[in-house]
Parts: sequence; structure tokens; C-alpha cells
Amino acid sequence: MTDSNILNAEIREDVGKGASRRLRHQGKIPAVIYGGKKDPATLTLEHDTLMHAASNESFYSSILEIKVADGSAQKVVVRDVHHHPYKLQIMHLDFLRVSADEILRISVPIHFTGEDESEASSISGLIIQHLVTEVEIAALPADLPEYLAVDLSGLEEGGVVMLSDVELPEGVEIPALSGDEEDSTMIANTVHIKESQGTGAAAAEEAELEAAEAAGEEPVEGEGEGEADADAEATDSAEGDTEADKD
Repeated sequence: MTDSNILNAEIREDVGKGASRRLRHQGKIPAVIYGGKKDPATLTLEHDTLMHAASNESFYSSILEIKVADGSAQKVVVRDVHHHPYKLQIMHLDFLRVSADEILRISVPIHFTGEDESEASSISGLIIQHLVTEVEIAALPADLPEYLAVDLSGLEEGGVVMLSDVELPEGVEIPALSGDEEDSTMIANTVHIKESQGTGAAAAEEAELEAAEAAGEEPVEGEGEGEADADAEATDSAEGDTEADKD
């Protein structure tokens, strides 16, 4: 277990909204730990230290160890995180105790690899979409992976990757696939982007300009003037609105 997976905490006796507010003003985070056939316990952790640990993706899908001042330690996973609505601040944390012989259900991220080596990535106007970025798995703590890897190097035009195509490590299952129904969860696919759609038009125009420059041709006279005139009209209109607002 790495240092980033070890959290130092204090037992918290004072509970309630007022107590939690005071802790946050002191740069600390209220937390609760439960499960494991034991009574829930309330804790306090240092906010800045926890924010640093939480910046790592693996923080949410790894076994963590909480150490308290009396020397006791417990292995846990993050069950829930409450963030401030607009500040970069964690408001509260829920931890679930981990037992070596009890299967955990936890969401882990999906890492897509090999995309640049795929045939699909070399086709103009074709993009590869990542439709699912995390999935819930079930495993014993000792078998818990930090993420699931999905190789896209074999993806061709019109190709798709289903959830059932994911290669799972030994001892790991995906509960969503445990039923008798056929898997209908697509996690990646290929899709054509028309020139008139979003960045497709901009990319096509840029490619044409680059080709003209490479051939030593001058841009067509008047090209882009319509857009410039439109921008000028919009600016004049906005200035007129501003003057009207002043009146």
C-alpha cells in the first residue's frame, strides 16, 4: 500500500451541522466510516491532504487505510464524496469498511488504449467515441483492480465495443452482465462527422487553406469577407444596444 493510500484521521466526538461547519473553517473535513459489522464512527481529516489524495483517479477505486491517533487502522473504500456546489472543497466523506472475505461492489474507471493504432483512427471524418468511462464491478478486496483496460487497436470503421467485450482480471465480475439478457451496453463506437457539423467544417476549411498555401496559391479574393462583415454588424449592433441601455 502506497503512502497516498494511507489517510491519517482523528476520532470526532462533536457531531451535528454546527460542529461540521466549525471543522470546515479550521481546514478539516468531517467523515463517517461504517460497515464491516461494526458501529459507524465519525472522523475528522485534514482537507488539503485529502484533496491532494483525491486528485488521483485511483483514490476512488482503491483500498485505503485510515489510521487514527490511538494506533488503530482500518481498510476502507470511498463510498460517497460530497463536494461544495462551486468551491474547490470537499464537504463530507463516507467510507465503507473492507473485509478480506467479503465481495465489494465498486465503480472503477475504464482506460481506453490502442486508439491511435486502430484502423478507425486513420479514416478521415471518422471519430472514436468513448460512451462509458466507468463501470461497477464485484470482487474480493485482494482482486480489486484500479481500472479496467479496453484495447481499441482492432477497431475498424463501423466497429463497436460492448461491455461484454471487456477482458476482466481473474476474480472480477461485472454485475450488470450477470443476468440472462443479452448485453446491450455499448462502451465505444465509431461515428462519421459531416463537414457541416461542429469542428468538421472548421477542419475542412483549415485543410483547404493549408493545401492552397502548399501549392503557392493565393486565397480567393473575398473569401471570409462575409464573416468579417457579419462580425462588424454584430459589433455595431451590440454597441447600439449598449447606448440604448444607457438611455
